[in-house]
Amino acid sequence: MTPPTQEDRVPAWRHHAFRIARAATTPLLPEDYVDLFNPLRSRTHLRGRVVALERETSDAMTVLIRPGRTWRDHRPGQYTRIGVDIDGVRMWRAYSITSGPRTDGCISITVKAITGGTVSTHLVRILRPGQVIQMEQADGEFVLPKVLPAKMLLLTGGSGITPVMGILRHAATDLDDVVLLHSAPRPEDVIFADELRDLAAGGHVRLLQRHTDTDGMLNPAELDALVPDWRDRETFACGPAGMLEALEAHWHEAGLVHQLHSERFRPALTEPGEGGTVYFTGLDRELECDGARPILDVAEDEGVIMPSGCRMGICYGCVLPLREGAVRDLRTGEVTTASPGDGVLIQTCISSAAGRCDLDL
Repeated sequence: MTPPTQEDRVPAWRHHAFRIARAATTPLLPEDYVDLFNPLRSRTHLRGRVVALERETSDAMTVLIRPGRTWRDHRPGQYTRIGVDIDGVRMWRAYSITSGPRTDGCISITVKAITGGTVSTHLVRILRPGQVIQMEQADGEFVLPKVLPAKMLLLTGGSGITPVMGILRHAATDLDDVVLLHSAPRPEDVIFADELRDLAAGGHVRLLQRHTDTDGMLNPAELDALVPDWRDRETFACGPAGMLEALEAHWHEAGLVHQLHSERFRPALTEPGEGGTVYFTGLDRELECDGARPILDVAEDEGVIMPSGCRMGICYGCVLPLREGAVRDLRTGEVTTASPGDGVLIQTCISSAAGRCDLDL
């Protein structure tokens, strides 16, 4: 005889009541109404509730979040995409998970407000405990290998310390020889300053700090004096695009590219285009875009919900089909064109309008 299933053991009256509830709430389901009272229980939409906020610097805030029931945890160094509603528009950004091991199921992200950054400014200045935010599962490859390196070099700049702090909080006691070289404009701008000093005092890292307002940007050639054995170290770098480009060139010249692991916030943009009109076919909406800014930025500023993950190195999350017209690659100046119906895929985070162009969205 087949043993009864869990569904068989549910009383018949409960099945009957649930069928009535489904009929009464159509086209919504009873689960949809329950989500209004307990939004973290949803099986289809991952959300999180803000538990606490902790200021790190004048423009950086750590946000403690309790994820919903479908959260699948993360590997140290990974990020999660956060969605918040601002002026009626849901906007998404990716942030590194900075929390160490916890027993309460919460995670934290640490956000630095950037000039003109709609979402980062909202999270740092306006977000309050108790608010519910949208989330996505953790992702990213900026993680330690299963076999920990014998010697490591961590090179970080500004908020680039965030994924590295997530790694250190989990693995600092397991790592034998770690040098952390961190750059920030001034001492008061160093995120996690006290904790970094504690790690150094406990012998977990050798901490080197550079304050760029007085010391200038790090020149990779200086590493011979600062970290003489840098060539022997597995290196993890995260920070501004200019810093990463200089490091990548230096490691390439040394023939050590395989030892450098970098996490990019955004591509470097150098070559302006001529500008033009962008038409979003699915929205039946036009925007005038100058030639110096990416289509992604212009569209978001105008309230268009754009797919992207570019700000934390999630490449190709912003790709859209170019149905007709031309765009210019802001890195190289190269122009990409499409004839009607072509559907050439372009990255909106590095492309400006070069005349009229039609994009599917």
